[in-house]
Amino acid sequence: MASNKVLVIDDTTVVRVKVREMLPPGNFDVLEAKDGVEGLNLIRQEKFSLIMLDFLLPKMSGWEVFQQIQSQPDLRKIPLVIMSGRKEEVTEKISEPFENFEFLGKPFDQKQLIGAIKSAMTKAKQLRQEPVPVAISTTENSSIPNPDVGMTSPGNEIQALNEKILKMQAEIDALKKQLAQVVTFIKQKIK
Repeated sequence: MASNKVLVIDDTTVVRVKVREMLPPGNFDVLEAKDGVEGLNLIRQEKFSLIMLDFLLPKMSGWEVFQQIQSQPDLRKIPLVIMSGRKEEVTEKISEPFENFEFLGKPFDQKQLIGAIKSAMTKAKQLRQEPVPVAISTTENSSIPNPDVGMTSPGNEIQALNEKILKMQAEIDALKKQLAQVVTFIKQKIK
């Protein structure tokens, strides 16, 4: 099997080495970047199977790198794990539930790392199945009417329902994954 290219963008050498060591040997070709600028340059030069992005980085923050990734449809399809020691730093910029990436809190162990990677890959597959993204008005939560929109059209309602279905499916998949992990854990303890 061909190895998967993984990019780890983190300013801490220990974290980059830890990720490299925790991934199953032979399956992954790990490239490293120590700041956001270096990471973004690598993202533009190489084709990655997975990006692991620290949220606090020198030169260009993880938030800025994330925005660059999200602005380009071909990069948005790459599974993404955002890492941080403080989840609130991420939720200040990006509200939960995280639909485009998986969050991995620091410090983490191998089981958490693998779980985050699997979840990020599932989310990326769901993004690929969506129709071409269309700018969505956020007027449904606003009391200010939009004169250009008028009444909600059936197309907008269908799109909103489809988005809710995708969110619910992602939650169902996450719950299935958690249940499988619990069952595996119980089986291991019974042995």
